[in-house]
Amino acid sequence: LQDHAHGAGIFAGSGQGYLYSRISNPTVSLLQEKIALLEGTRDAIATASGMAASASVVMSLARPGDNIVACNALYGGTYALLHSHLADFNIETRFLSPSISNTRSEIMSMVDAGTRLLYLETPANPTLDVIDIELWASVAEKYSIPLAVDNTFASSYLQKPINHGADIVLHSATKYLGGHGDIIGGIVAASDAITTKIWDSYFNYFGPAMSPFNAWLILRGLKTLALRMERHSSSALAIAQWLDRHSKIKKVYYPGLPGHPSHTIAAKQMKHYSGIVAFELSGGMDAGKRLMDSVDLCTLAVSLGDCETLIQHPASMTHSTYSASELKAAGIPEGLVRLSVGLE
Repeated sequence: LQDHAHGAGIFAGSGQGYLYSRISNPTVSLLQEKIALLEGTRDAIATASGMAASASVVMSLARPGDNIVACNALYGGTYALLHSHLADFNIETRFLSPSISNTRSEIMSMVDAGTRLLYLETPANPTLDVIDIELWASVAEKYSIPLAVDNTFASSYLQKPINHGADIVLHSATKYLGGHGDIIGGIVAASDAITTKIWDSYFNYFGPAMSPFNAWLILRGLKTLALRMERHSSSALAIAQWLDRHSKIKKVYYPGLPGHPSHTIAAKQMKHYSGIVAFELSGGMDAGKRLMDSVDLCTLAVSLGDCETLIQHPASMTHSTYSASELKAAGIPEGLVRLSVGLE
């Protein structure tokens, strides 16, 4: 700090500078600027994790008595937050099962005067459902409700939700943005008005700040994002095509396959189809667990977007927060396996 007046000005929001890294830090600020440029937003906030990003958005925009409308095909931690934990604050989440047959009127029927946010993840974890962002954005615009899109599976390189009408873009930066499996981080990219609301009502006081070192590692990852996403995508397509011909595979979930129900939507809003492939084994839960105990070349791990190929069984791992009926409603078979194709 230069002097007392300088410090007072920074605290008041009228001055420029850095005084405490939970509040602001030059490395974190640089990352936020670059993410905003990549996503096409006016601003961005870097958080300690992807879940911190999600929580910062929902806890800033919704209050007791309000509701959120969301797709039910989500990362398990996000689903638990929306389904269970927000209920402790008297915030309801109304879930819609994603489908290519979803209509504007169907989404509108779930919205009322208490709806404060529309929330979706595309491609969805772990089913690779591709949600029509423009369809949901048309509802958000009609009711002047922000639309938040979790862009983790696609990355900023393969998909630009803002270009399709979204208001908020979320990332688990742990995944493709970092790219090397060695950091934890999250991103909220949005307009100045939304990020200011998040900052003033939640972030500054609950403290889910990203560490400067993690910000530096993500900045390193961004340098190779385009090259990595091209390779992840091309290798995943080759593997998906091979699995699609395999006699022991019941079904392959990959939007790059012409037979995928959402292929046309994916082709409209994505540059390529990313590096995540899901496939269903005929033997259900037991078959999924048996495969996890048998892999040699893949790394058994629940993350994704790493340089190494990672494999996991959602029903017993990342999505164990879902009950059997909730798995079924979200279209997640108990024999589903998720493969994050690496750079080998």
